[in-house]
Amino acid sequence: MQPVGPYRFTHLLGGSPIGKAWAAVDAQGRFLTVAVLDAAVANDARWRQAFATTANGLGQTPGGQPYEYADFSVAEPWVAYPSEAGPGAEKLFRALGVDYQPVPAGPDTPAPVSAPPQPVSAPPQPVSGVPHPTSGAPHAPWALHVGPIPTQPVSSAPHPVSGAPQSPAAESVAPYDPFAPPERRIRPSEPPRRRSGLWAGVAALVLVAALGGGAAVWAISQDGPTGPETGPTAGSTAFPTAAQVNPGLKPWAQAAPYSAEERALAVAAPSLVFVEAVFTGVVRDARTNAPVRATPITFTRRCSAFLVTPNGHALTSSSCVKPAEENARQIALDAVARMLVREKKLIPGEVPNYVRTNLPKTRFTGIDPGSEPTSEVYGQLNNAQGNLTTDPAIPAQVVRAQPAETGNTALIKLARENLPTVQISPSATLAEGASLLVLGFSTSDTDFRTATYSPQSKLVTITGTARRGAVSIWRINEDIGVSSHGGIALDPNGRVAGMVDQDQARPDRANRVVLPAATVNGLLTEAGVGNTLGDTDKLYRSGLDAYFAGEHTTAISRFEAVAQNSPANLLAQAYRQNAIERQQNEGAEEATASVWPMVLIAAVGGALLVGSVVLVLLRRRRPS
Repeated sequence: MQPVGPYRFTHLLGGSPIGKAWAAVDAQGRFLTVAVLDAAVANDARWRQAFATTANGLGQTPGGQPYEYADFSVAEPWVAYPSEAGPGAEKLFRALGVDYQPVPAGPDTPAPVSAPPQPVSAPPQPVSGVPHPTSGAPHAPWALHVGPIPTQPVSSAPHPVSGAPQSPAAESVAPYDPFAPPERRIRPSEPPRRRSGLWAGVAALVLVAALGGGAAVWAISQDGPTGPETGPTAGSTAFPTAAQVNPGLKPWAQAAPYSAEERALAVAAPSLVFVEAVFTGVVRDARTNAPVRATPITFTRRCSAFLVTPNGHALTSSSCVKPAEENARQIALDAVARMLVREKKLIPGEVPNYVRTNLPKTRFTGIDPGSEPTSEVYGQLNNAQGNLTTDPAIPAQVVRAQPAETGNTALIKLARENLPTVQISPSATLAEGASLLVLGFSTSDTDFRTATYSPQSKLVTITGTARRGAVSIWRINEDIGVSSHGGIALDPNGRVAGMVDQDQARPDRANRVVLPAATVNGLLTEAGVGNTLGDTDKLYRSGLDAYFAGEHTTAISRFEAVAQNSPANLLAQAYRQNAIERQQNEGAEEATASVWPMVLIAAVGGALLVGSVVLVLLRRRRPS
């Protein structure tokens, strides 16, 4: 069996027109199933992309089939699934829509499929997102279209012989011919018997010499000194490995490796910021200014943002960091109602009516009746923790904010330099029915106070357009989570095509609205702030260019410089380690391939030497 990747194959599980499913064991003794795409099929870039996209789509679908590891860049791409999760390799081939034939179970190791299945009549149409079944292929630029399965021409079957074969007994006997020449009475002697045993011995001797010579060269090459192993640059500082660095979002795990979607996420994800705004004030009776509660009320708003300058300017949602007074008062009244529920003075079902009844009768002010409520804003990059006000949380200030009817966009300034930045594309156009990649923070924790938030991405569809005052907005069919407003809608180059926001027309105010990039960029113009990329941002993008082009040495060097100059960009460290591992794997493959010519040359030379000796011996033994 030909090994693929870091696993040892044990037996074949099944086959399909485009590849095979194998049972395998990893270095720790864990059992896996591995789907391997045939090299002839993988030569078609569309099938290679479909194989990778479908595998990632299965892993991202709720209740789907996540894989253990995969390599989509080798000659025969493969995907490994843990055995305890079920027949993952088989599910991948079936999700691709091809005819999969399992190997019949038996007491011994299963044999390979005796004949490959017939090619399917039509290729699959996988999409990056939810795999088969699906509601339809996504629109450009993220859509994939796959061509027919490459096949080898099959020679035509021989034509059957006409007529049935006749029995030898039925053949007619030739009549006696008196004019035929008489039978020879003196027969020539039979030729001498061929020395088959001698030649068999010669062949065996040649084979032993060839194998022995090859094995000797192999052993010498293994024991001898090897060439310098290409790895990190000399004098480089030590960085954590990809397994130790946790950048929050791993583009190669959320999208097909080396795809346009992975690259867009890799470009934009370092600039994503988790924002937490804490407001403190007093709920007062509107007529008397008397406090409704003796103690101040504190509530928290959490959302996403994205950095637009290296010195800390970021864009986010106004409703998060500077809500309108009425919205702030409504949230504060809800907090008062929840306190009354805990004090047994109100039942949970009465909370909405309490807020609605008291909203026009109250005010939300600062500690003094004539002051505004106080607020504190903090930002965190990569993974984030709720209720955190110390490092790695970065203090921030609100520079400028627009009300909802004119954009609902706010500009904040984080108190830190050398931060990773994303580029805005003011000319980006959105269209109904198009696919859009959105990026924002989300959590699965149920305890709001100490919840952990991480960046998430999702491929969504634009379902229509609407207006919010003088601003045009686009509606999308899904959202990432409650804290994703202020997040990014990406174009295929990893630039900002729009900002994710709340749909204020929905009762649940889900984050299913995208504000166009032109509207978002307008606030920067008003504030006199330019969207600029720093030198480190440009170096990071050039490192990604080298990485996706397979220039690993260049990528390693550039990612290392980025990690030193911008420590907050953990993706630079992760991609640096990925490039090192990729380079080492390719170097090992090249070293193995370079040994075989030496083995073959030694084997042929040994065979020729032994053959010459045997021929000389045979000539000497021939009788004169």
